[in-house]
Amino acid sequence: MDRLLEFATEIVASYVSSNEIAPDQLPGLISSIFASLSGLGQGVPPETAPAPSRKRTPAEIKRSITPGALISFIDGRPYKMLKRHLNANGLSFAQYRSVFGLPDSYPSTCEEYSKRRSDLAVANGLGLLSRNRQPEQIDPIPAPMLDLTEALGLAQWAATD
Repeated sequence: MDRLLEFATEIVASYVSSNEIAPDQLPGLISSIFASLSGLGQGVPPETAPAPSRKRTPAEIKRSITPGALISFIDGRPYKMLKRHLNANGLSFAQYRSVFGLPDSYPSTCEEYSKRRSDLAVANGLGLLSRNRQPEQIDPIPAPMLDLTEALGLAQWAATD
């Protein structure tokens, strides 16, 4: 028990050193961390804070979309694509949109990343419709080859136009 209290105080000290917290919230923070540490060995999942479900305003949504990154509503950090970040937080992209009230047109990747991927695909020849390609012209068999096929008795397979 003393060991858990020691761990809890170390965690709180580390947290408080890099985050601002009101002095009256400190005892609650210590007790919640201590309770979480106490429940670890008993198979009781620690109490997690529910994801904020406040619907975002159009201005907040617009500010979260920049050319170089999408700002996450979960942690406020910029990401080029949200898929891995959302999976790490247990959300699909559809759930993320519904939790935060985002429109269906909200992008999952930033503009610059999408453009770079598109340019790379075009440079590698992807995206060309195969039905628009002309069939390759087959060259007729050259004359010396015809003589060889006749000599070997394979002329029936070497038919030319």
